[in-house]
Amino acid sequence: MTTIKNRYGFGDQQPGNNSVGNQEHPSLASIVKQRPLHVLSETDWTHWQRFGYVVIRQAIAPEQVAATREFLWEFQEMSASDPASWYAPQRRDHAMVELNNSGMVECYNHPLLWKNRQNPRVYGAFVDIWDREDLWVTIDRANLNPPNRSGREFGGFIHWDANTALEPLPVNVQGVLALSDTTPETGGFQCVSRLFEHFEEWLTQAPSDRDPFSPGQDCGYPTEFVAMKAGDLLIFNSLLAHGIRPNQSDTVRMAQYIAMVPAEEDNAEVAEWRVTSWRDRVPPQGYAFPGDPREWEQSRYPRAELSNLGRKLLGLDSWYS
Repeated sequence: MTTIKNRYGFGDQQPGNNSVGNQEHPSLASIVKQRPLHVLSETDWTHWQRFGYVVIRQAIAPEQVAATREFLWEFQEMSASDPASWYAPQRRDHAMVELNNSGMVECYNHPLLWKNRQNPRVYGAFVDIWDREDLWVTIDRANLNPPNRSGREFGGFIHWDANTALEPLPVNVQGVLALSDTTPETGGFQCVSRLFEHFEEWLTQAPSDRDPFSPGQDCGYPTEFVAMKAGDLLIFNSLLAHGIRPNQSDTVRMAQYIAMVPAEEDNAEVAEWRVTSWRDRVPPQGYAFPGDPREWEQSRYPRAELSNLGRKLLGLDSWYS
């Protein structure tokens, strides 16, 4: 299978999800709303524009949260009632080393993950962000992050999933759906929103040899934790420095990664790969995606059924016909 290479450096030896092409789109900051907001409020929209992220409360129903959680326990061969089972070694190491022991669940096309992706409220939030309806959803994984103990080494991280040295700067969004309540103790999403707010000014003062994928610990702005409830969806701009906070609690943190970008139906390579991934239950290829060596998606689980919306979000049906 051909590895997809994207115009913004996502692909071999680069972070980011390469299930979408991320071609040339207008800057997110330059979007002037033409459509009325349906999921976001005006306050949400202002916060998104200024700080680079927004939280949509109760994007999916509690029963769907519970079903997805149950599946993640099963896939990871762990038991919610047996903390000793939470510390099996990860099955493959990550080339993107900061993800090691971060709880990534190497499953991408399970029916429950697709049910969350094609949820109308989740879709509507991304329509508000992009100010357009013709979107594709990323084919991404989930996270089950146990407490940081029993010899498990994970100290958290802050990075960009985009090369911030490129000109023009990359344009992309990312998202995380909370499947458990998060607190500073349980870990979860953390970011440097004030750096996003002052990003252009910061770039003019940053060292010429800076790491374009990490602002470092001394970037001049504080890291903040974003608390979420199970069922909440957080959407963030890829130019927002972000990461996972270590879990110092007594319980697990669970999440699913969901994002949507403008559809690229003229990109035949990406479109064909996406349909193949759904049909054959195969993960993205590339730097950040080691996959499941057991290949359980192919051997244990059925192909996801898609709604009319889901077929368009995948690229199986066209938005324009």
